[in-house]
Amino acid sequence: MSDTTSATRPSRRAATLAGVAAIGLWGSLALLSTSVSRLPPLQVLASTFAIAALLGLARVARRGGLRALRQPPSGWLLGVGGLFGYHALYFHALSAAPPVQVSLIAYLWPLLIVLFSAALPGGRLRLRHVAGALLGLAGVWTVLAAAGDVGLRIAHARGYLAALGCALVWSAYSVVQRRFADVPADAVTGSCAATAALGLAGHLALERTVVPSASEALGLLALGLGPAGAAFFAWDHATKHGDLPQLGVLSYGAPVLSTLLLCVAGRAEASPRLLAACALVAAGGLVATGRAARVG
Repeated sequence: MSDTTSATRPSRRAATLAGVAAIGLWGSLALLSTSVSRLPPLQVLASTFAIAALLGLARVARRGGLRALRQPPSGWLLGVGGLFGYHALYFHALSAAPPVQVSLIAYLWPLLIVLFSAALPGGRLRLRHVAGALLGLAGVWTVLAAAGDVGLRIAHARGYLAALGCALVWSAYSVVQRRFADVPADAVTGSCAATAALGLAGHLALERTVVPSASEALGLLALGLGPAGAAFFAWDHATKHGDLPQLGVLSYGAPVLSTLLLCVAGRAEASPRLLAACALVAAGGLVATGRAARVG
């Protein structure tokens, strides 16, 4: 019985690697987003998540039916609340506070994943995970501090609270996913469709539609297939079956990779701060995975 169970249980290592793939895709988000910066944010949200939903439906159809979309009401609430809630709060934060401060606060979510995962059954807070997460956080703040003023002002308090809400929503979503480990990743399709519908409703109520150009349409397609599509399916599998504390630490690689890609594309300049940030994030990953001593 135990042999059969172990044979059918998803590999923890493979699931963690799926999370690394999601983090890598999120690293391309900033670069791809520059191609659609002319479009209203909720229009982009609705379009990209609609593409992600179509991607999910293609996966489901290939596997033979819509039964994979079934999940309990609490699963729907978690999925839609996590995907739409995070993005709605993030866009609101950007409208109420400078982007540098918003990013500084919102990127508390990887550290919160490390801390919250200790509350799961069998979970235990390890010093190496906390140390690795703090090193990663220092790396991200090093990158963002180079982008502008990081001082907080009371006038932007609403934006700061929304950014903190981003961090809480995404970290809670990622950790609570573990309780729905029996729900297949294909169920994310329904959450993406619901998020697209909510985004469309918000867009029609609050924004003016802008017809995308050919290059912008390609940018939307790339976003919907990658960082706003396949990444969420991979992250769903990773958070349900992978090593959550390690995923939290490794998530700090996304903003650093994002900055590196912008530099390669000529949209940003490389600097000693960026190299220092890369070193801090890499050190955090080594510490969290327990490899620092072996490397030394």
